[in-house]
Amino acid sequence: MKTEQRISNYEKMKNEMAGAFLQYDQEKMIRKFGLDYDDDFLYIQFFSRQYRIDRRSGQVSWSADAFRTEEPANYNEAMTIYDVLCYSKDDCHLAHEWANVENLGSVQGGTLEKGGGFYKSAGGYFTGKTAALSHACERLGGEKREKGDTAYELQMFSFLPMVLRFWDADEDFPSSLQLLVDKNILDYMHFETAMFALGHLLQRLREEM
Repeated sequence: MKTEQRISNYEKMKNEMAGAFLQYDQEKMIRKFGLDYDDDFLYIQFFSRQYRIDRRSGQVSWSADAFRTEEPANYNEAMTIYDVLCYSKDDCHLAHEWANVENLGSVQGGTLEKGGGFYKSAGGYFTGKTAALSHACERLGGEKREKGDTAYELQMFSFLPMVLRFWDADEDFPSSLQLLVDKNILDYMHFETAMFALGHLLQRLREEM
C-alpha cells in the first residue's frame, strides 16, 4: 500500500507540472532551444531518445520508432524536460568548461560524496563491465573521450553535453565513477533536477547493458 501511494504521488506531481507547462510561452521555448515542433507537439531529445510534449495537455511521451508507438515519460524524464523548458534562465548558455557534479555549489548534506550512495551503487554495478558500459554509451550516441577505462561525451540534450568517466576496480583501488557537466548547468535546471537527469542516465545505461 505504501508503494502504491508513492507512485500515485509521483504521478500527481507529474500531472500538476503538465498543467503548469501550459502557462509558459511555447514559442519562446522553440526559439530558445531550437526545438522541432508542429501544431500538436514540441519535440526534444533527452539522452538520445525522442520525446514530445503535447501542446494542449502538456503530457510528455517518448518513442523509439518515430512515434508509431509511444510510452508515457516517467517522473524523472518528464520533470527534467519541464524544468529545462519552463524554468531555465533566459540567458542560459554553455560555459564550455567541465565541472564535476560532486562539486556543484548546490550540493547539500554530503549526498554526493565520492563513495556515497549515488556513486557507489552505480560504480559497483559497472565494475568488471567496462566493455558493456562502453557499448551502452555508444548506444546512447556517446562519443569516446580520453581518461578512464570508459569515457564518453553524451548529450543530455542537444544543447547540453556531459561526460561520463569510469575507472574499473583493480587490486589497489575500488571502481570510480565521475560525471562531468557544463559549469553553467544550474542555469538550465535546478540541482535536484540534475540529479533526476543523471539518475535517468544511469538507469538507461543499465538497460542498454
